[in-house]
Amino acid sequence: MKRITKFLLKLLLWFVVVSVVWVVVYKYVPVPYTPLMTIRSINGDEKYSTKHQWKPLSEISKSLQLAVICSEDQNFLTHTGFDVKALKEAYFENQEGKRIRGGSTISQQTAKNVFLWQGRNWLRKGMEVWFTFLIETLWSKERILEVYLNSIEMGNGIFGAEAAAQYWFNTSAKNLNKDQATAIAAILPNPLKYSANPSSRFINSRKSWIKRQMQNFGEFKLKNK
Repeated sequence: MKRITKFLLKLLLWFVVVSVVWVVVYKYVPVPYTPLMTIRSINGDEKYSTKHQWKPLSEISKSLQLAVICSEDQNFLTHTGFDVKALKEAYFENQEGKRIRGGSTISQQTAKNVFLWQGRNWLRKGMEVWFTFLIETLWSKERILEVYLNSIEMGNGIFGAEAAAQYWFNTSAKNLNKDQATAIAAILPNPLKYSANPSSRFINSRKSWIKRQMQNFGEFKLKNK
């Protein structure tokens, strides 16, 4: 038992050290590839290709920044990684069959997309909590949003704002207008199912809801790099 305990403690220590170093590196270095990109590539057919191009936050439309905050995590600027109220609201909305958004924060989604695999088991959820805590502690909100907007899945093989802007609207992430930005934000709950352009009646409805949220939210202050 002593040997097993010692081994487990060493394993835990190494995990903590490696994870902290990993998060510190990504505080400064663009994320080149994510576990989900690997999974999609492995599961895709011979025609599948990954489209991803990193852009600094200053080269991503403010409309898209605000649209994803309003659609995915309206308390992003004030919470410390977790939003208990949003989790409860998402649960009850889901129970009533009228879910508008998930309960995971942008910070949680970033931790999951950049450092972890997909799944709902307790081990992965526990690691998601750990990495969410790390990025909220070691990164700024600007960096979290920057990494999120560069790594989130926005279509089949489409990852990040620049690839999404080019794929859906033949423009750059920096030049996305409000209507285009809300269309991309509207498909985030299921980007493999929904289309930003052309958009369905359901997506148009979500776009209208997001625009109202953006208007109510008002200006937000982030020091774009």
